[in-house]
Amino acid sequence: MSLLSRFVNRTEFNSYEDFYKNFKLELPEHFNFTYDVVDVYAKEEPDRVALVWCNDYNEEQVITFKDLAQRTNRVANMFLKQGIGRGDKVILIMKSRHEFWPCILAIHKIGAIVIPATHMLKDRDLVYRIKKGKIKALVAIDTRDLLQQIDEAQEETGDILKFKFSVGVKRDGWLSYEEEFNASSPEFTPVKRELRNKNTDAMLIYFTSGTSGFPKMVAHNFTYAAAHIMTGKYWLCGRENELHYTVADTGWGKAVWGKLYGQWLAGAQVFVYDYDKFSADNMLKKLISHKVSTFCAPPTIYRFLIKEDLTKYDLSCLHYTCVAGEPLNPSVYNTFKEKTGLELKEAYGQTELVVSVANWPWITPKPGSMGKPSPGYHIDLLDAEGHKVEIGEEGEMCLQVDKELPPGIFIDYHDDKEMTDSAWHDGYYHTGDVAWCDEDGYFWFVGRADDVIKSSGYRIGPFEVESVLMQHPAVMECAITGAPDPVRGQIIKATIVLTNGFTPSEELKTEIQKFVKSHTAPYKYPRLVEFIKEMPKTISGKIRRTAIRHGN
Repeated sequence: MSLLSRFVNRTEFNSYEDFYKNFKLELPEHFNFTYDVVDVYAKEEPDRVALVWCNDYNEEQVITFKDLAQRTNRVANMFLKQGIGRGDKVILIMKSRHEFWPCILAIHKIGAIVIPATHMLKDRDLVYRIKKGKIKALVAIDTRDLLQQIDEAQEETGDILKFKFSVGVKRDGWLSYEEEFNASSPEFTPVKRELRNKNTDAMLIYFTSGTSGFPKMVAHNFTYAAAHIMTGKYWLCGRENELHYTVADTGWGKAVWGKLYGQWLAGAQVFVYDYDKFSADNMLKKLISHKVSTFCAPPTIYRFLIKEDLTKYDLSCLHYTCVAGEPLNPSVYNTFKEKTGLELKEAYGQTELVVSVANWPWITPKPGSMGKPSPGYHIDLLDAEGHKVEIGEEGEMCLQVDKELPPGIFIDYHDDKEMTDSAWHDGYYHTGDVAWCDEDGYFWFVGRADDVIKSSGYRIGPFEVESVLMQHPAVMECAITGAPDPVRGQIIKATIVLTNGFTPSEELKTEIQKFVKSHTAPYKYPRLVEFIKEMPKTISGKIRRTAIRHGN
């Protein structure tokens, strides 16, 4: 059986209202996910499957909790041997290699602080992170000249970074992960509970980029892992001993949402497909051959899936599908449901939070809506003066934090009091995201506060125009941004990736503009239309509107 009941007051609920009102975490002092979940499974159900990993080279591993615990112990001993311990910061840049899981669990176990990062970082990105985070150790795979980039960064950062572990390759100046791993014991002397981390200690940090300035360090404490029970059990609906697949690189926060904490607490198994280049066909075949039961991906993935002839694929293994990462266009929702019979359960969250608003199992999704708030998440929509807006009016999503903290909310922006204070004030955490709420209590995303376009006195959210554009057959992907205009302040610009079979032309631009005019308020139509071959995106699959606005 799953360990869920050991950390919550109840596991089953009759309705959304019951869930929102009554769900509570009940965590012991000195909670540590590796000790209290992974090691317990390894002791009580050693043959329970934790992870099923595969790649495009016919390699596959089925990893039990006994095996995972032993691998984790080896890595923990490997780190301790080098003097890496409680409070030290360790960066993991591992894409979707199976070694990521024992590494992150080992870092938790020894009380250090893990910083997952994308393999697409360059030397200047690494210099900033090493200096800002005071990084002591790093584990990285050999891809995209990454190890060379790290070496070049270290020339500028001096002796801050003490230890570098290379995975899959030997390199001068680096410790070989495989050699150190094999030389370490699979046994680990446990630390007494009272001497472990405190629940309030920092456990994990993500560098996350905003609309301006350098990336912020979002710090979470040890209770964050358990708060993902809401994510893994009640939104993603992980089931006992069934495979769950979340499409996410381990450098993205979504990886720990869907590939780790909540799934194992709910008793589900984690499926990992480590691919080099995305192929909708390959992904569907892997999903089917391994009988994945629940699936989550960003809207970008679903946009490609619905372009496939899905009648060729037997998706009967799937019973629940979710979507997150950026807002979901209703047209994608409707097309996917038409082709598969499955509803896409959208949700909202940030790197700073766990799942905060979602289409829960007890409610009927409204295409395009984020759903309803998570337990403990008391969300007010506030105007620029800090007043609550009316039903149907747009406002910034702000979480009440004056009485009780929402489960899974971040500690602070690490070592940046000014940035923290700018987001936490007047009894609220200010998310910077704009939404509106309908009469049924469903939340609808508008955009980042800085992304909302003001044109001739109108406030226009990019998402509402993008949702119309996505209904046009020529549009594969799109992004709406504001462009400066001396008369209107800003005008709407549409940046579009075309579907196969369509070619850029002035005639197509005009057709698309007329299409938008006829399907929404005419003032929202794009006065500028640009066709590009590929949309700039973050590692999480979000469209980089800032890059489009600034032409890079």
